[in-house]
Amino acid sequence: MKSEKLQLKEKNDIKARAFNFSLSIIDLLKSLPRDYIYQTLGKQLLRASTSIGANIIEAQAGSSKRDFTNYLYISLKSANETKYWLAILREKSESSLKQDISKLLQECQELGNILGASILTIKGRRNF
Repeated sequence: MKSEKLQLKEKNDIKARAFNFSLSIIDLLKSLPRDYIYQTLGKQLLRASTSIGANIIEAQAGSSKRDFTNYLYISLKSANETKYWLAILREKSESSLKQDISKLLQECQELGNILGASILTIKGRRNF
């Protein structure tokens, strides 16, 4: 069990959250049926969901503020695409998976909200 301090750090660290989200998606994909439709949807979901974290990492390695913002925007778009694939899977999956998928949808929504707020802050459109 993770310590409370470590859990709080991860909750505030978008890189860690995106990484753990990707791992959770991989676990979900392992539990899907092995037919053509689920495998095709799973491949799309895997690409989109892992792109969230990959583009956050790229943003932090960006050479300019514009580069940083562009990678965050790509990450946000990947989060939106991920929500789409998760929603389809939730509607078509067995009831035993629906709750797990709903939790992943919630986490993806939160990641998207953080990314969107970050982009607005960088662009100076959000005052605190």
